[in-house]
Amino acid sequence: MKAKPKKQPQGTFLYPDLLNQLNPKHPLLQLATRIPWERFEAEFSTLYSDQGRPAKPTRLMVGLMLLKQLDNLSDERVVEVWTQNPYYQAFCGMTEFQWSLPCDPTDLVYFRKRIGEDGARLIFETSVELHGDDAKEREITVDTTVQEKNITFPTDLKLMEKIIKNCWIIADREGVQLRRSFRRTLPKLRMKRMKMAKKAKKLSTMAGALIRELHRKLPSEALASHRERLDLFERVRNQKRSDKNKVYSLHEPDILCISKGKAHKQYEFGRKASVAVTKTTGIIVGAMSFNENVYDGHTLPDVLEQCWTITKACPSVAICDRGYRGLKQVGDTQILIPGCPKKKDTRYQRLKARQRFRRRAAIEPVIGHLKHDHRMARSYLKGAVGDAINLFMAAAAFNFRKWMRKLGGLFALLVLLLFAGHSRQRLLTSTG
Repeated sequence: MKAKPKKQPQGTFLYPDLLNQLNPKHPLLQLATRIPWERFEAEFSTLYSDQGRPAKPTRLMVGLMLLKQLDNLSDERVVEVWTQNPYYQAFCGMTEFQWSLPCDPTDLVYFRKRIGEDGARLIFETSVELHGDDAKEREITVDTTVQEKNITFPTDLKLMEKIIKNCWIIADREGVQLRRSFRRTLPKLRMKRMKMAKKAKKLSTMAGALIRELHRKLPSEALASHRERLDLFERVRNQKRSDKNKVYSLHEPDILCISKGKAHKQYEFGRKASVAVTKTTGIIVGAMSFNENVYDGHTLPDVLEQCWTITKACPSVAICDRGYRGLKQVGDTQILIPGCPKKKDTRYQRLKARQRFRRRAAIEPVIGHLKHDHRMARSYLKGAVGDAINLFMAAAAFNFRKWMRKLGGLFALLVLLLFAGHSRQRLLTSTG
């Protein structure tokens, strides 16, 4: 059900308004006045029905999602910190200090599922629009990265052991008496010293026996409900090293194995993400997650179209690295890639190209901040939609944090100018 409109109580001497007790120049409070909360309420109100229990306020849920990404917190941690930090509460629209949790941490999971990828993209678009004309640069830099999934490094031993344990769970749930469960054999085999390939083959044999027995003994209704899961187990059992579209995790079967040529990490397991950043101001104007391991150059048309949709300005130049070889033009956008200068190029043209490609390297620390400061290093959200939501929210948090830092810098500059003017006036007065 839609959230009920909250009455704004008038502050009294005993219970003053929360905003009157806080620093009005705090970046979070300044940011809260610039975010169009009414837009979120209007867009997300259609996702609720007119019946049932009233939902939590939209501003509260969106505010918690933003605070989570801004300070790199988990769902459980952000609601705990919310009860301790009055600025968090004022940012989410509270007028009095609250002692209890704003919601259960699982409510954030349900809210993300409710708004989906489109809702997260709306929040990201708002973060871009907040910067105004600074986000409408004619030149952007584009690069791809891998958003890793929260899985362990896949090996045949781990996958087979998980299949065996999942078969035990299905058998216990449906009341199936297994002829041989291997519950004692598995720990002993794990402790034995033998080659990994031989141990994996034995585990594969045990897993195959359990899968076939479940197919035989499960009732028809239970077999229909577990058929997709059992087919996944059989697919993992039968896959070979040279196969394509392999399964690397049972709870995330759609993730990809991506090689980016890194010396310290040869393979990353997750999904490819493309990020577009303005050349001078460093604002993220494009963020897109891909469900396939596509060539970097083939991601450009979709990313540039997204940039044009969000900023309403088509970039004239996109500066990329050598991983985008093969493209010179995408629509009205020229694609620039580092290379040897031409003999006919003037000294000015060579210098300008060098400056451009040096500036392109600035996108690397942006991606680093997204990963290590805004929860993009490892995606804990479920499925492809969860990866897209996490990417949009991380990019939005980066843009909002950038706006807050710029606001703090402008305020410090204003104070410095006022202090310099006051000192100059005192000096003139004393000399006069």
